[in-house]
Amino acid sequence: MVEIAELSYALDTFYFLVMAAFVMWMAAGFSMLESGLVRAKNTTEILTKNIGLYSIACIMFLIVGYNLMYPGTTFNTFIPGVDFILSAADNSVEDVTSGADDAPYYSTLSDFMFQVVFVATAMSIVSGAVAERMKLWAFFVFAIVMTSVIYPVQGYWNWGGGFLTDSFSYFDYAGSGTVHLCGAVAALAGVLMLGPRKGKYRADGSVSAMPGANLPLATLGTFILWLGWFGFNGGSELAVASVESANNVARVFVNTNMAAAGGVVAALLTARIMFGKADLTMALNGAIAGLVAITASPLSPLPLVATVIGAIGGVLVVFSIVTLDKLKLDDPVGAISAHGTAGVWGVIVVPFTNGDADFGSQIVGILSIAIWTFVTSAIVWGILKAVMGIRVTEEEEEEGLDVSECGMEAYPEFTSGGARRTSA
Repeated sequence: MVEIAELSYALDTFYFLVMAAFVMWMAAGFSMLESGLVRAKNTTEILTKNIGLYSIACIMFLIVGYNLMYPGTTFNTFIPGVDFILSAADNSVEDVTSGADDAPYYSTLSDFMFQVVFVATAMSIVSGAVAERMKLWAFFVFAIVMTSVIYPVQGYWNWGGGFLTDSFSYFDYAGSGTVHLCGAVAALAGVLMLGPRKGKYRADGSVSAMPGANLPLATLGTFILWLGWFGFNGGSELAVASVESANNVARVFVNTNMAAAGGVVAALLTARIMFGKADLTMALNGAIAGLVAITASPLSPLPLVATVIGAIGGVLVVFSIVTLDKLKLDDPVGAISAHGTAGVWGVIVVPFTNGDADFGSQIVGILSIAIWTFVTSAIVWGILKAVMGIRVTEEEEEEGLDVSECGMEAYPEFTSGGARRTSA
């Protein structure tokens, strides 16, 4: 029996870590998607933001965030994270096979690895929404607060034993609300504080098109995110070593894939009806919206129902992007719509397929996450605006953030004169 338990432990831990690696690869997806949807003169800066925010998220979640989100962990101390940092506390196989009530089925380190990549995902959502006009270092300072405090606190309410699961039957399997809505609301607060890009909205109310520089990269980024989402949702089953968990993982994979496909087709059809053309950028956001929508409950629906859930997400994202433009809320990549609007839909639809959830609790969850994230984010953005400023000058925006913030261009051979370089 001990050997069987050890094997199950090893398989589950290995699966957990592989799924964490899949989710980490989503950082590449966000990088490619965002760099493809911004103008060429802002490519280097958006890439710098993405690799920087991922690294900041890892460090801050290690030092503070994990213990705020999971206060009952074996390495929780008076100073969050200190015991984990000093001793790298983990559970041995003997702990797991001993039958102790407080022994988790998977190691603390593998759980940390899986959770930290979720934090980075939430922060990546903010990156695209504030692109092309935000100061790089102001963004990094916000990332510190977001990943160490704002995200972990609301994450605790759902996954760490907080009131959403303790006092309500809020259900969010892999984070339509906890990850995606949180990131989108933080982005919305930043966009409101920041204002639109120069020239985006004309005086007569019309919208100026500011097309992305590299749609092949944006499409590649979407496919990378699609792949990474199998880890995002599939890993949230937390195990694979039993027949039941293995079957659950298979169902989660199928439903995740079908929701994304439904989102793409529905977004394409909606764009064709509204604009008369097959809009690739809407299709890309349709895929993400479908993925976000199914994330709250990818295990419960039948595959065809998951396709419909994703398709509705694809329709909603098109209308949401158009509506935000009418409200003059400038989101260059559609992140607020794809993650926020679709995230709300994903959380709301759960009770239709999962009898353990109810609409009242789901609404409480949405409001709690949105209010907490918006208020705290607005406070941080406001402080940053007052202390160091959050927006580049008009001249720097016109020149491009690659030069003003990073001192180099992503495509120097295609521009006249080149840019200042800081390294060989």
